[in-house]
Amino acid sequence: MPIKGIISPDIVQLNKYDLRIIGLPPLVITAISGIEEELDMTDLPDRTKATGGRVKPVEFDITIPAHEIQSQISMESWYGETQDPVTPTHKKVGTLILFTQSSLPLRAFTLVGMMPRGRNLPDFELDNDGEMANVVWPMSADSIEPDLI
Repeated sequence: MPIKGIISPDIVQLNKYDLRIIGLPPLVITAISGIEEELDMTDLPDRTKATGGRVKPVEFDITIPAHEIQSQISMESWYGETQDPVTPTHKKVGTLILFTQSSLPLRAFTLVGMMPRGRNLPDFELDNDGEMANVVWPMSADSIEPDLI
């Protein structure tokens, strides 16, 4: 049952976002997995927990269609920067922008120290009905900071 008058009608939709990464051209990203941020915790002798005061790095996945060649080439080049010899620019800054139903930017999050951790190609099989092939890029970031728009 909807709760009228409590939730603003101009909601943030899950399919209205943009992830911009400084130093890369705009990427065609069809999915971003949930980004979970958590504190570093310590177990105390009395079996309770306390915060260590630090936030752990975040990990998430981005999905890019395999046929989006420019996006794939950009990601492959960046992934190459993270391998030996690691370049000084291998960690980048990204901004995740969330848009409302009326396409207004509402929230933004800055991802500091972003880098790809790997590349996952899809399972290819001849009996597939022609589903779009996607490449999943596991990512990490040192921190995620909320921004005001």
